[in-house]
Amino acid sequence: MASGSDRNPIIIGGLPSQVPDFDPEETREWLDSLDAAVDERGRERARYLMLRLIERAREKRVAVPEMRSTDYVNTIATKDEPFFPGDEEIERKVLNATRWNAAVMVSRAQRPGIGVGGHIATFASSASLYDVGFNHFFRGKDQGDGGDQIFFQGHASPGIYARAFLLDRLNEAQLDAFRQEKSKAPNGLSSYPHPRLMPDFWEFPTVSMGLGPLGAIYQARMNRYMEARGIADTSKSHVWAYLGDGEMDEPESLGQLSIAAREGLDNLTFVVNCNLQRLDGPVRGNGKIIQELESQFRGAGWNVIKLVWDRSWDPLLAQDRTGILVNKLNTTPDGQFQTYATETGEYIREHFFGDDPRLRDMVKDMTDQQILHLGRGGHDHRKVYAAYAAAKAHKGQPTVILAQTVKGWTLGPNFEGRNATHQMKKLTVEDLKRFRDRLHIPITDKQLDEGYPPYYHPGRDSEEIQYMHDRRQGLGGYVPTRVVRAKPLPLPEEKTYAAAKKGSGTQSIATTMAFVRILKDLMRDKEIGKRFVLIAPDEYRTFGMDAFFPSAKIYNPLGQQYEAVDRDLLLAYKESPTGQMLHDGISEAGCTASLIAAGSAYATHGEPLIPVYVFYSMFGFQRTGDQFWQMADQLARGFVLGATAGRTTLTGEGLQHADGHSQLLASTNPGCVAYDPAYGFEIAHIMKDGLRRMYGEANEDVFYYLTVYNEPIQHPAEPENVDVEGILKGIHRFSTGEKGEIPAQIMASGVAVPWALEAQKILADEWNVKADVWSATSWNELRREAVDVERYNLLHPEEEQRVPYVTRKLEAAQGPFVAVSDWMRSVPDQIARWVPGAYQSLGADGFGFADTRGAARRFFHIDAQSIVLAVLTELAKEGKIDRSALKTAVDRYELLDVAAADPGAAGGDA
Repeated sequence: MASGSDRNPIIIGGLPSQVPDFDPEETREWLDSLDAAVDERGRERARYLMLRLIERAREKRVAVPEMRSTDYVNTIATKDEPFFPGDEEIERKVLNATRWNAAVMVSRAQRPGIGVGGHIATFASSASLYDVGFNHFFRGKDQGDGGDQIFFQGHASPGIYARAFLLDRLNEAQLDAFRQEKSKAPNGLSSYPHPRLMPDFWEFPTVSMGLGPLGAIYQARMNRYMEARGIADTSKSHVWAYLGDGEMDEPESLGQLSIAAREGLDNLTFVVNCNLQRLDGPVRGNGKIIQELESQFRGAGWNVIKLVWDRSWDPLLAQDRTGILVNKLNTTPDGQFQTYATETGEYIREHFFGDDPRLRDMVKDMTDQQILHLGRGGHDHRKVYAAYAAAKAHKGQPTVILAQTVKGWTLGPNFEGRNATHQMKKLTVEDLKRFRDRLHIPITDKQLDEGYPPYYHPGRDSEEIQYMHDRRQGLGGYVPTRVVRAKPLPLPEEKTYAAAKKGSGTQSIATTMAFVRILKDLMRDKEIGKRFVLIAPDEYRTFGMDAFFPSAKIYNPLGQQYEAVDRDLLLAYKESPTGQMLHDGISEAGCTASLIAAGSAYATHGEPLIPVYVFYSMFGFQRTGDQFWQMADQLARGFVLGATAGRTTLTGEGLQHADGHSQLLASTNPGCVAYDPAYGFEIAHIMKDGLRRMYGEANEDVFYYLTVYNEPIQHPAEPENVDVEGILKGIHRFSTGEKGEIPAQIMASGVAVPWALEAQKILADEWNVKADVWSATSWNELRREAVDVERYNLLHPEEEQRVPYVTRKLEAAQGPFVAVSDWMRSVPDQIARWVPGAYQSLGADGFGFADTRGAARRFFHIDAQSIVLAVLTELAKEGKIDRSALKTAVDRYELLDVAAADPGAAGGDA
């Protein structure tokens, strides 16, 4: 880990505009030297000298202004390239076999009757970038630690499979089952890196564009966090993220560069495969994407290494004494370089070198074929190795390597650099023959003419394969590999949850605060307390979690280098290099990335962490739902708390903060176990079961989502003989009606349970209705179980037909049934088909708005009086009461007048 002195200062560079000149004579000498260089050697020479001075100043840690971009040439000069330790000839053979098998695998997957295809061109462009990493840099897990963490570019997966095939990690049957995961089970290979689908192979899901780079940054940070807190030794782990230049258009790709620079994450390297193409065409046809990215990364404080040209350009650049060639490279747009990748040497001679006699003279002794093979740096093993070695050696900053390649490289003229190459999934026989010849693969024309193209393996005892095995053994094992070494955690004793089960007495607290109190007791546990990772997007105080500041402290690798303004307060803001709380600022995306990195630490580093991410519920599944899907795909575990939940509970904030749909969005994520609890004792049982399922012997790959509220209510003590099974499965009877003669049932969740209890009393006192109140802790889990039951019954018609839990739970209850929540009706409607009786739901459908809680609930007709009307309406439908009672109720409770509602409890405290 870089020391504080190795990190970037707060002010990276700048010119001294107000500093007096204490030695004018020395200053004059320096200026005269520059003038002499310009006058005698020319501006280009003077420019070169200035750049070298800036370079030396940085080496000496002298603060000088950052240049937005440098020339369109390699950052590492030829003379500075390190010795290449590999056998380049063997590595070329290995790479050729990998290229062939990757392309053949995709082509065979496009065969008639299958047609699932795949992507060929992305790996073709980035193959050398991966190969050098596999052979010389990527650390495996066999040495007992987490090794390196590698975020592979999603569309390059065929190449990773092809290499694994050569190493006997995969067989031909598996390659032929690419993208046929169910029909060819158990041999099926996932289309992209999907840990959930291939849990022993892939570690990180990356094909949702932009989430790979975001995840890599926070994985590198999590590595430092775990080391700082003494949980795992991650000092040898390096995070590599392979990205596409088109992918960098995604806001998530670049949005968190600053945190990596600010925390000096020199354990992180981005490798951007700049093949100059998106899916449909050039990334920057009229511009230069490498130059643009260089400016962005430099401005964010990253170390930038440009890997633009291969070694064939070295002699030309060495003779460029006037800078005419560099100027031509600087001014040629990417769209034109893409065209050069598809044209002849004669065309390049005429259009690139031909418009200046000095350029023409440079290549006068070169043949058109030699000009054609002036290549891109990302295909040159020696240049790639030099860039990687420099990235690993650099201290104090994260590094980005901007490597220029050709999309579809080596695949032939129908693929290389073509706009449509991303969508091309099959090579013709003629394409295959040209491809074979270029790669020197020993496969005959007859084999290509008579059937599907065969895979190529040089033999287990061949020099190439032994070389591959040796390299991986020397680097600690095979990658990618996902290994779970973590053991189940000892779970807290029952007494840990005792306070929550006692209720709040006469005090009114929100369910958010009830949860925080449980969390505080859990963090005191001697066995697992230190494993909790608290995460919030600049909202700890909002959620009442500032009480953790003095004890748990906020993680900052530099500590707190200032005197805090609130230092004399009991709940002062306190930062520490060993802090337990992650404060990621106003960035839900960053927080979710931290959540994923912490939640998968049990596999990545063999040490379980228990992340607890608390956020405004509106800004969870709505804003970062793609990342929650990534979390499920990565098999990450932890607790996600949608605080300030509900459409009417967060008074005054208005539409953008009024969440009535997160529970519905959560229901779409198969890895998410979602609850909407009403009271502290329910939260206690849910938390306890969540720890058991995720971190105990059950060892399930799920994460828990709890919606909690900011409305203070009195929490009852846990009832005797509490129905724990019902709480966990999704519904339990909380209050049995004691007065009235006409039976009815009210089902409510979360903050709506107190409204249901008020309605129960009104119905008994005023309408002779005896209503039971059920707490529906999880509409989602009830539906999920019922769907599973129906699926079983569908496929097993001759077996005894199963009955969904919700049906069995309610079968003895006399309807009608009215469901209510602070969510849109679609949430409780999930279980409608399985409720054994007439069913009506009430919900907050539509946009939220700013008003009192009472007015909002009256507007949506989910308050206690509206529940009364709904119950009466269903009873009237069944003929159990006269319909005239309905108009009486509307008038009595003034249900058409929003202003007539009791405004309810004021404030929005947690």
